[in-house]
This record gives sequence, structure tokens and C-alpha cells, in this order.
Amino acid sequence: MTLTEHARYSWGGDEFLVVEIAPDMSLEANFVANSIAVGLEDRALPGIIDICPANASLLVRFNPDELAHDELERTVRELETEVKKAAVQELDTRIIEVPVWYNDPYTSETEQRFREGYHQRPEGSDLDYSAEVNGLANAEEFIRRHHETPWLVSMVGFVAGLPFLFQLTPRERQLEVPKYLSPRTDTPPLTVGIGGCFTAHYSVRGAGGYQMLGIAPAPIFDPGQTLADFSDFMVLFRTGDIVKYRPVDEAEYRKIQAEVEQGTYRYKQAPVRFSLAEALADPDSYNRSLLEALNG
Repeated sequence: MTLTEHARYSWGGDEFLVVEIAPDMSLEANFVANSIAVGLEDRALPGIIDICPANASLLVRFNPDELAHDELERTVRELETEVKKAAVQELDTRIIEVPVWYNDPYTSETEQRFREGYHQRPEGSDLDYSAEVNGLANAEEFIRRHHETPWLVSMVGFVAGLPFLFQLTPRERQLEVPKYLSPRTDTPPLTVGIGGCFTAHYSVRGAGGYQMLGIAPAPIFDPGQTLADFSDFMVLFRTGDIVKYRPVDEAEYRKIQAEVEQGTYRYKQAPVRFSLAEALADPDSYNRSLLEALNG
């Protein structure tokens, strides 16, 4: 673990503890945030209301009438030390395959309504612009680079069920694209977009500023919990999940939509143990092992 500095602890009123692991997102900082969250949940302290890990921080909401401030802080600091000093830094999680119809007509129509005054390249498309700023030949190459490597769910929030994902590849090969100059007032539900180094998977229709890449056929937020993948919780993704996007054409997109309507659709997924050391030491080899676990 390269994070040698202690996290920064601060209080939000009487009910919130904020733990800032690092000023910037990194695999190491996100691993610490997720591991502390898991450890705190395992401790089952009375008075804990919610534990919210984010990109490089952690927010804990608690009832001060049931849990003293100093006890909570002491416990979290102990967990921080344990995580950073652990000889083996691993996290039990899962890898999920998410089908995406890239360059679809729905996001393409929407982006054309938000060009002049909204976008850096009014004359083009989001995919063309994304390829250009990454020095890639065309939109097809950008799409390939987007789906060929897994992504880590670094946080879930902003809108119910919306994940932010960090690409599991060396920093120099990560895709990075500026957000719109001015946010759109419309984004189709289940749009997959990119802003900065993060992919965002829009759970519902609404405003947005990420460059739109495609659209997914299956929900990631199911308040009615009608699909089996949502039997335990209405939100699909959890921090620490690993996502592999898979490109589909219109025919498969429609087929999956029909399965969703029938209540029979299941996401392809497999349990994995995420190893921070292996992911940092040889990302390409480690990604291959993750995909092998997903594909059996």
C-alpha cells in the first residue's frame, strides 16, 4: 500500500463522520474506503445508520444517542490502520457482465438536441469527440477500448442506483473525456456515459453532462424488485463490484428487453476476490483472470 498518510477525519454536525482517504481517486484509496466500510459493517456497532464509501472517502451516518463520537472515530481509525498494514489486501466481490448497445439511436438523437451552447464539438457526436480527445482513430476504436477491460464500481450515488466506475488499466491507458460544457436537461434512462476518467451508468432519465456512449437494455435500479437480481436490494451495483461491458446489436438489445419485461432476465456474474497487489503489479494479466472467472 502506497498510502502512508493518515486519513483526514471531520464531523458533519452531530450525525456524520467524514473520512477523506486521499485527495485524488486511485485504486489504493478506493480499496481503503471500501475495506473500512466492510469492516465497519462487520463490527455491527449500535447506532450506525448508514455507511457510504465513495471514490477516495467514506461517510458514516450514526445516532449520537446510541454511539459516542469518540468510539466511532476510534473504531474507524483502527480499521484504517488494519487495512493499510494488512499483508494481503483483498476484497471479496463479484464481476458482472453488462450488455450495452453502443452508438444507439436513442442517445444519438438526444445528443443532437444538445450541441450548440452545450458541447465542445457541436458539429460531431459524443463518440467521435471521445475518440478524438484520446488520440484514437475513430469511434469504433474508442468503443473497443471502453468494453475490452473491466471497470471498478468506485461509488454509487448522486441519483438512486447510479454507479461511477474506474477503469482497471494503467493510468496512461485510461480513457479520459471532458464533460459537456453545459449539462443537458435530458439523458435517456440506462445511458452509459463517460466524464473525466469515470464511466457513469444513468439509472433513470434526467439531466446529465457525461459524453453518451450507448444504452443498456436491463435495469440497474428496480424499486419494485421484480427481477431476481434485485431480490435483496433495489440497487444492482455495490461499491467494489467489477463490471465488464459487452457490446450488443439491436437484435440482442430487443431480446434482453423482452426478457426484462417477462421477468426472466439475469445478469451474468461470478464471485471474485479482488487483490489490490495483483491489480497494480500486472493489470493486463489480472484483468484476464477476472474475465476467466466471469466466463467460467
